[in-house]
Amino acid sequence: MRNFANRLRRPLPGAQPRVRFLMPPVQEGDEAAAEGGFGAPGPRMSSKHPIYVGFMGTVGVGIALALYYIAQHTTQLLVWILAALFIALGLDPVVRWLEGRRLPRALGIVVTLVALLGVFAAFFGTLIPTLVDQITQLVTAFPGWITDFLHSDFYKSVDEQFGIKQRVTDELQKFGQNSQAITDVFGGVLGVGSTIANTAFGSLVVLVLSLYFLSALPAMKVWAYRLAPRTRRARVEALSEEITRGVGNYVIGQVCVAVLNATFAFIVMTILHVPFAALLAFVVGFLAFIPLVGGVVAGTTIVLVALTQGWQTALVLGIAYFAYLQFEAYFVSPRIMQRAVAVPGPVAVISVIAGGSLLGVLGALIAIPTAAAVMLLIREVFIARQDQH
Repeated sequence: MRNFANRLRRPLPGAQPRVRFLMPPVQEGDEAAAEGGFGAPGPRMSSKHPIYVGFMGTVGVGIALALYYIAQHTTQLLVWILAALFIALGLDPVVRWLEGRRLPRALGIVVTLVALLGVFAAFFGTLIPTLVDQITQLVTAFPGWITDFLHSDFYKSVDEQFGIKQRVTDELQKFGQNSQAITDVFGGVLGVGSTIANTAFGSLVVLVLSLYFLSALPAMKVWAYRLAPRTRRARVEALSEEITRGVGNYVIGQVCVAVLNATFAFIVMTILHVPFAALLAFVVGFLAFIPLVGGVVAGTTIVLVALTQGWQTALVLGIAYFAYLQFEAYFVSPRIMQRAVAVPGPVAVISVIAGGSLLGVLGALIAIPTAAAVMLLIREVFIARQDQH
């Protein structure tokens, strides 16, 4: 048995010895690695290394695409957040004024919110009965209008020449037999209902977010200022406070201008016996929030309604209201807005057009405060830095 084992250990004739792959010997200074430690870290990869540049560039592009995807699919939510933040900044001066009267901030928020809801309740309380009354009158009078039109000489002469009655009958029969047309009608009705539901839901979300932003605004400011470097934190805080104060004063000033505008329009329409004076006054007040074009649109609307009372009434109302707009532009607004924002005329026009194109009515509302904030940052950061060189 021992001789057999010795024969197995003998190399075969012509066989080559097996190459062994051994670990490199431990150098001096690697005793920690030999004993199971981690050892000293190697040199850091240079930021100019091609692998580092390529990897970080790929990560940056991926993050940018992810942010674009998120922003694209949450546009409506971002608009709601922006609207709520704008409302919160606008109501904050009122809350701080109530705090200055030794009223707790929570109670001041409740008082401000109740007053705001009271305005909306008054508007809809005036709007809904008026709409119901007008729709009822329209439905009641519509059959009589149709009957009078069908028995008029004009309709009879046109029907004899073009056969309108027969064509209308044929089209109604085709419509009743076309299932796709009926489906489209129901789809349109459902679309209108869905739009109303989304608007109501969005209004509720904006209201809730505004309440949360208003209550947490001081803490949000403190948290945001901590993101700035410590050496520049005081300057960032001063600029941010100036911007938020300007936005709040602008909203309060615009509310005062709108109230005066609506009050004047209501008084004139009441004197001239224009129908729906209270409802039109609310419409004028809401349109007055839109800079530059809101007053013109409001004036055109009430003049068109006044035409139902005669062109003389419409002419007097138009002259009085547009004369007030000139008085407001040169005497009322400058005195009310002197503590708010100061934006040159061309910049205001361009910003309102750009804001309206991007975000509609909300963009037009926040355009001027945004332009004022950008101008402040350019003056205090960029121009101040340029003056140092």
